[in-house]
Amino acid sequence: MSPPLRTRLRAITFVILAMVVSAGLPIYSQQNASTLDPEARTWVMNTLGTMSVDQQIGQLIMPSLLSTYTGSDTETFDSLVALAHEQEVGGFLVFGGRELAPGVLLNPTYGTVTLGQPMSAMSLINRLQKIARVPLIFSSDFEAGVGFRISGGTVFPRAMAFGAAGDERLAYEAGRITAIESRSIGVHVNFAPVVDVNNNPRNPVINTRSFGEDPALVGRLASAYIRGTHDGGMLATVKHFPGHGDTDIDSHVGLPIIPHSRERLQLLEWSPFRDSIAAGVDGVMTAHIVLPMLEPEEGVPSTLSRTVVEGVLRDEFNFDGLIFTDSMQMGAISNKWSTEDAAVRAILAGNDIILHPADAVAAINGIRAAVETGQVSLERIRESATRVLEMKARLGLHRNRFVDSERLPERVGGRKHGSVADRVSEQAMTLLSDSRGDIPFRLSRDATILYLSVLDRPSGWRIGAPSRTFIAELRDRWPNVTAVELSDQTSRQAIDLLRSTSGQFDAIVASVFVRTTPRDGGMDLAPSLVSLLERLGGMTEVRHQPFAVVLFGSPYTALALPSVPALLLTYDFYDRAERNAVRALAGESRIGGRLPVSLPEMFPRGHGLDR
Repeated sequence: MSPPLRTRLRAITFVILAMVVSAGLPIYSQQNASTLDPEARTWVMNTLGTMSVDQQIGQLIMPSLLSTYTGSDTETFDSLVALAHEQEVGGFLVFGGRELAPGVLLNPTYGTVTLGQPMSAMSLINRLQKIARVPLIFSSDFEAGVGFRISGGTVFPRAMAFGAAGDERLAYEAGRITAIESRSIGVHVNFAPVVDVNNNPRNPVINTRSFGEDPALVGRLASAYIRGTHDGGMLATVKHFPGHGDTDIDSHVGLPIIPHSRERLQLLEWSPFRDSIAAGVDGVMTAHIVLPMLEPEEGVPSTLSRTVVEGVLRDEFNFDGLIFTDSMQMGAISNKWSTEDAAVRAILAGNDIILHPADAVAAINGIRAAVETGQVSLERIRESATRVLEMKARLGLHRNRFVDSERLPERVGGRKHGSVADRVSEQAMTLLSDSRGDIPFRLSRDATILYLSVLDRPSGWRIGAPSRTFIAELRDRWPNVTAVELSDQTSRQAIDLLRSTSGQFDAIVASVFVRTTPRDGGMDLAPSLVSLLERLGGMTEVRHQPFAVVLFGSPYTALALPSVPALLLTYDFYDRAERNAVRALAGESRIGGRLPVSLPEMFPRGHGLDR
């Protein structure tokens, strides 16, 4: 068979396979709960009618599980079975994996987060579905695709890369592909998209998880992502209401306070939530943030505020879908309230699902006790339990709750899905500056390159070691690469030696990796590293030596490097961003991304050079 014919047949086969796979996906109805088909409506009413109060309370609780291999003859599986069968929880939040690490000083370089496995996740989900009396809903934070949590799934760039690319079609495709892969594993609810408007450069918890600082852009891209999620057969949940974009405290560890007026919230933070509701979003996640202008009781976060959840989201926004709390294990909640008290307060505020409590049984017992004393009404419990069952019916779980393991490899990951993620990454590349016209590089193959992998800190890179792809891609094009890693732990003597020998190379490339979380001392480069990059900028100008800095992670790192001659933003981490950044430097892909945020005193939103 000739190569062209083989290629055509392969393409035809792929199209047919894609049609078959799509046809086999569970059907998702975008109708609201009041227009469920008669069979689904009957199932909801009949199921609710057989439930005791305790069983209804169980439906409002969503503990977590890990998607690494879990055998049936293990204590871990026994504990999950007890939650699904005895407590009758409504579903589970699916994480990747965890491994033990020593909590030592001086050398805290061990990471604990690992990826899960798709077959292991699917197997565990099917086994739990089998023993549950009522079908379970499984959810996950697949903000950057299934591969963000589970190995082999497609990994998309962070949301801010979509903002830089500015293409609603790509946002739609990301939602659709993530939904197809999620449903193939057995996950029904994606806690995405993030619709927070990131307008605080020091935001440690949202940052690149946001599409940008323009509410209109955030709303458009979120709406497209929601449509794609629905067309892929999955539920979408926007977060974090009423808006986590202008905080400088991470709610995982503390309680942020946002002093903005209702008028400011209406104008800026709430616009994307309204757009998302208009697009038919299924769920909203509430945020552990304090808004004194909305909630009169001091120190009460939105998650536990009836004024915010019922008053604004239900009554003012007319939202009748599921309302999820953010993780109840986060410091903003757990530092002040017990598991029982927090669960009761969240239900009284109007949330439907208590997500990721520290102790699911304690949360159930707390709500049960509140019902027995009359603090929480039976009607309030029944209202949320009904919404949960209606969502399960909309997903078709009353007809089929299981997934087919044989079809999973056809749907999860793959080149076609990966090509969409590549297009996002490529279109997002934003060239902030190129004062000497060095980009793309015009270097001979035998040119010598000094490559600097510049880290905020060397610890915690368990899933993706920085530069592991960048160095390999550089050497594919220019084999004579000398690679050096620098961090806040690098000595002054080493930095001085590096600076003194930098003139021996034909060009210098520095990749800067800065995470946004301050929990481990992040968000900034060490002053010694900033000084090195700035001084290299001046030295390479005198030597007529090409010098480029590529920023991975927070784009706001550019604020510390105003005199670097060439700055390229990727808004992301990991292999795809590294590979496409090298392609951009080599002139193999077009550079045309635009800043979705402003960099004060440097560049306005919308800035970007074309190459």
